[in-house]
Amino acid sequence: MSRLVLVRHGQAEAFSDNPDRLSRLGWDQCLALGRYWLECGVSFDAAFHGSLRRQRESYEAARRAYRRAGAPFPRATEVAGLNEYSTQDLVTTIAPRIARADRAIAPLWDSWLASAGGPSRNRDFQRLFEALAMRWARGEISDPLLEPWEDFRSRTEAALDRVRSGHRKGASVVAFTSGGPIGIAVQSCLRAPPSSALDVNWRVRNCSLTSFVFSGPRISLDGFNELPHFATSPGLVSFR
Repeated sequence: MSRLVLVRHGQAEAFSDNPDRLSRLGWDQCLALGRYWLECGVSFDAAFHGSLRRQRESYEAARRAYRRAGAPFPRATEVAGLNEYSTQDLVTTIAPRIARADRAIAPLWDSWLASAGGPSRNRDFQRLFEALAMRWARGEISDPLLEPWEDFRSRTEAALDRVRSGHRKGASVVAFTSGGPIGIAVQSCLRAPPSSALDVNWRVRNCSLTSFVFSGPRISLDGFNELPHFATSPGLVSFR
């Protein structure tokens, strides 16, 4: 059996002018991951990341730990299908329009605006985001800026198929991606209802490990949302 490890990117600069780059904490998280793998003697036969900056930087940070130690780490292949759906467009561009017409969304939008810079910002954002994303997954939100849910599912599953293909028996593969594709991977593997992909998505922590064993078309979940590399550094744990 071969092994696939999906790494959610480290913490990004959420709510900034450039939310697609790692924060200082995000770099530290992924460096810690690389050091942990080194200490455990982990090696990979192939590596992948999406085309988003935060995914690429997460790979680069983990690889940097190996390079500093003079240890090999495979060069990554970029697979755009591993990208997250457009959270930024969903919240900043589409949400204001929906809030004007949807009585359920309007108070969530107002609460998030009111919490800017305050201690409840992340909580209010998550409530708004979850409500919007569920409507999107049910096909109730359509906008040229936002790919349809079924398109997102299809291109994610195609990307995961590509990541798993063409390796020798017993290969170890790593892919740096985001919470949405990890949710799809878990939901598809378990043959759970499509909506459960978002339920999984909400729980995936920054720089966490979700692993699978596979052979040909057969694939099984082996670990979810794990953070063994933060065992002695709980201050590195974050959701956003």
